[in-house]
Amino acid sequence: MKELKITNAWLCQVKDKSIVPTFADVVIQHGKIKEVLRQDFNEFISGKKITDEKSFDAGGRVVTIPNVNFHDHFYSRLVKGSDVKGQTNNFHNILKNLWWKLDLAVDLDIVKASAQMAALESIRSGTTYIFDHHASPNSTSSSLQVITDVLNEFNLCSVLCFESSDRNGKKLSDEAIEENLAFFRNQTSENVKALFGLHASFTLYDDSLSKVSKIVKDTGLGIHIHLCEDKVDRDLSVSLFGDSPVDRLIKFNLLNDRSILAHGIHLTDEDFLKLENLGCAIAYNPDSNLNNAVGIPEYSKVPESIPILCGTDGMHSNPTRSFKQLFLLYRHQGNSFASSFEWIQKIYFGQLNFVKKFFPDFTSLQAGDKADLIVWDYVPPTPITETNFFGHYVYGILERNIHSVIQKGKFLMKSKEIVGFSEEKISKDIYIQGKRLAERFSGGDY
Repeated sequence: MKELKITNAWLCQVKDKSIVPTFADVVIQHGKIKEVLRQDFNEFISGKKITDEKSFDAGGRVVTIPNVNFHDHFYSRLVKGSDVKGQTNNFHNILKNLWWKLDLAVDLDIVKASAQMAALESIRSGTTYIFDHHASPNSTSSSLQVITDVLNEFNLCSVLCFESSDRNGKKLSDEAIEENLAFFRNQTSENVKALFGLHASFTLYDDSLSKVSKIVKDTGLGIHIHLCEDKVDRDLSVSLFGDSPVDRLIKFNLLNDRSILAHGIHLTDEDFLKLENLGCAIAYNPDSNLNNAVGIPEYSKVPESIPILCGTDGMHSNPTRSFKQLFLLYRHQGNSFASSFEWIQKIYFGQLNFVKKFFPDFTSLQAGDKADLIVWDYVPPTPITETNFFGHYVYGILERNIHSVIQKGKFLMKSKEIVGFSEEKISKDIYIQGKRLAERFSGGDY
């Protein structure tokens, strides 16, 4: 593979639980960082440093590790502008009149177009590692393979699962369980990993949880589930099954240190006590929670031992937007600046620990690491150091767009232009499927 050299970059390397910005040139070869050559920023500022024409000049911009989206729903991408019939005055009605009708209308062509749209959006957001939670109950078989093929084409890494639920009857429930298992056995690879997808406690019978429990025990898979996103999950779980959502998951031995619990808004202090030594992580999705009016948890009550992850819940592809939102909400709840910065640093480094359970070679931007990196369109206006990195990150870096994206030493986006694909052509193909989905969703002819 041809050598690539990035010059004039503020390379923000991960060292232990710190981010150390180093002004440097970065030499990439065979998909890995070969060398990090320290440079003098003052020479760059004065204009003395000359860039080789064959190199990629970062122009003093900040370079970080890639972003990771820990909870996405690709299948939701084409819902925009759809005609929603029925009430949406509470979360249960939003599910019944929007999402549970929409996912039934999704077929494999729509799955592909949705994944393409999510891939393009993710690259533009600097997100090259994605944990997706998929649902297309009437087109279950091979749906995860369709997503995998798209993500492989775009050179993105992923952890996929299919949403198992009993809300559509036993046949579709069994198909969902089989799709998760077949995907894990036959389609995972170095860049594609698996979790076992579950919708939420209140739509899953004991028989299904028992089946999944055996699979989790036999395979070591973690689960990816919506947990207490709304009060309805707790209320119906207790009413229908006699246990809270957390108690049901523990009863069936479904929780381990690879499990993602999405949302977790209505978890109680008692729930936290039961969860804190199990290693599972909570994935917060604040934009979605605000949109659905399901509430905001008191974040400071989450035990230190529980990892916190950032997701988007399919609303968009930018988990760092969720990260910024979490910081602001934490401040809004009356926490000091000092404790707020401590909290988001816990999230930042906890996410790195969690993603390495699936991708042990996830980069720290050190020599010898994978050349996965993103260039932000941000030149620090004041000195950037290990001490003040997160001040730059929250108030500066996250307010800027992504300039360039490199994965395994190859540009996915260069100077804000997607590399290797015609966005115009893909967008036209996406529109064709989006129109089909809108017609199917509105007409119910599926």
